Amino acid sequence: MRSRLRVHSANWLTGGAHFVIVAVAAQADSAAVWPYALAAMSVVSFVAWVANYRRYRYIADTPTSRIASAAQGYVELLGRAAQLPGAVLLTRFRRLPCVWYRYQVQEKGSDDKWSLKDEGESDDPFLLSDATGQCVIDPEQAEIITSHVETWTEGDYRYTESLLLPQDKIYALGDFSTIGGAGTALDFDGDVGALLTEWKKNQPQLLERFDLNRDNSIDLKEWQLARRQAQREVERQHQEMRASSDVNVMRRPADGRLFLLSNQLPEKLILRYQLWSCAHIVIFLGAGGWSFALFS
Repeated sequence: MRSRLRVHSANWLTGGAHFVIVAVAAQADSAAVWPYALAAMSVVSFVAWVANYRRYRYIADTPTSRIASAAQGYVELLGRAAQLPGAVLLTRFRRLPCVWYRYQVQEKGSDDKWSLKDEGESDDPFLLSDATGQCVIDPEQAEIITSHVETWTEGDYRYTESLLLPQDKIYALGDFSTIGGAGTALDFDGDVGALLTEWKKNQPQLLERFDLNRDNSIDLKEWQLARRQAQREVERQHQEMRASSDVNVMRRPADGRLFLLSNQLPEKLILRYQLWSCAHIVIFLGAGGWSFALFS
């Protein structure tokens, strides 16, 4: 699981940066900051327009492929999500089965303002299936848009979870490759070590699963149990890989092209990026012209 790795692109693609600029300018004592604030808004909107238009073109220009006949390289897939055989991924707080999650924790201060305390997201691979085959999706560094977002408050803390669920219809745009399952070299010890390292990152879940005497620590006997469980899970995953003649994988493109996963259909995503492209062009021209007028 990744934690606090990046600022989510939606914050500036959809104009969130403008609210920050306006809030900073509004708190200033002098009106002289407004020409600079408007100029900053214009620059942000220009960059956001380029980013939104780029995303619109990638989605609109890439035809949907079937997994069994997809070409090697940059492709668009549409299918149903599922967890990998033997894998169990649960959301951080609600403990719901999912194929991907993002969480955020905010705390209310004495001034009634919310501040970010913790955030992160899963990077476990999951399956995408259509009528012709399956593809393993590696969501690391993907831009993910989901309609499953839940926010709730407990005391002074506000929690938000965004999910992709099993059986969601998933749109995937990224780098597709096929590797030989039976002939692929598998690093058993390395994969066991990687899985144990991943488990150690989530101490509450590790303790819940393997702290048998409930002393809030993992002793040598309990760690050996965890290691045997990791070995069984890796062995099961390797058996699944070897059972297939080919393994299809989608990852982030090495050339920097868009890697997008969403439970929304491409038509809706195209409309989304078209609308935000138009909005940012209007803000770019309006804020830039107003800033120029104030400087003059």
